[in-house]
Amino acid sequence: MTKTKPIKTSTAVELAQALNLNSAHAYEWEVQATLLKKLKEVCEKHNLTHAKIALSAKTSRTRITAILNGNLDNVSTDLLIRILGSLGYEAKISIVKNKLAA
Repeated sequence: MTKTKPIKTSTAVELAQALNLNSAHAYEWEVQATLLKKLKEVCEKHNLTHAKIALSAKTSRTRITAILNGNLDNVSTDLLIRILGSLGYEAKISIVKNKLAA
């Protein structure tokens, strides 16, 4: 059996490069990670149950539980924004020139 050497990455951009994906994927991951972090903070701050969030966001408790556990498979950025919006928060986006861009 051949052993493969693990690849260590520090950023989403490095991970995308290691997976031979374009950097757009990395930026989407970073945005989603930021939204998820804020959602978790809001839930903790207001002591919200998964059921209460689901009711507010008009989605299932199971889906909210998966999202809060970090499972963002098939979860769009706009869904995360809508969930936060249903809890009274809004996202503000800043666009800046990437230092690595040609």
